[in-house]
Amino acid sequence: MKFQIKRRSGIPLVVIILLISSFLSYVYLNDRPGGFSDQRMSRLLGLDETIHIPTGKTPEIAIQKYRTEQLPSQIIHEEPVEGGMIVFTQRASSESSNLQIEYVRKRIFGWKWGWGGGYGISKSSSNSPAMDYMSMPRLEHIESPFPIVFGNVLNPAIKRITVETKGNGKHISTEAKLVEVGAGRSIWFVLLPSSASTPLNIKAFNGEGILIASKEIEDPNDIGSVMIKD
Repeated sequence: MKFQIKRRSGIPLVVIILLISSFLSYVYLNDRPGGFSDQRMSRLLGLDETIHIPTGKTPEIAIQKYRTEQLPSQIIHEEPVEGGMIVFTQRASSESSNLQIEYVRKRIFGWKWGWGGGYGISKSSSNSPAMDYMSMPRLEHIESPFPIVFGNVLNPAIKRITVETKGNGKHISTEAKLVEVGAGRSIWFVLLPSSASTPLNIKAFNGEGILIASKEIEDPNDIGSVMIKD
């Protein structure tokens, strides 16, 4: 009787081991450079050849491997998000305001670059914007935390930023996160609901809660500056 009990209890264990082994094999084949996930992304982007996105032990290494170069920009902030990390980088420049984001996914075998983008806006001596921005929409059939709107805070009077939009027929106001990234330097970003759609209304307030700058954008891929209200 004891022998039969041991034999029966061993069968589920073998099945569990086989299931775990099969799962890890699929994950490896999916996440390896040129694997199933890279093939899907390549098809969605309309590419003739499959892109090969390597994995790294850290988000920074994963970005470096994908960009095939040492990061030319300084990492100024890392924001944990569902499924991974958003890494903010910025080039040191006195002639332009710039910002770059990289979304890196956390996988079982490491980190893997998922998407990214950035902008550069030349500075002008004739006007002084309160802030700048870039809008990146949700990616159809590609895993990401987007849509996102992000940018630099260029006027220290700004203490709060919101982005108003519509989704599922409802008015949505989402609070942005402001992050100090250096002496007198701040960035802002807001992860919008997946249902959010244009137009997007960016609003900036001072410490007293007074609206001091705003802009409505229609293009979900827009880049630009927001001026202080007259």
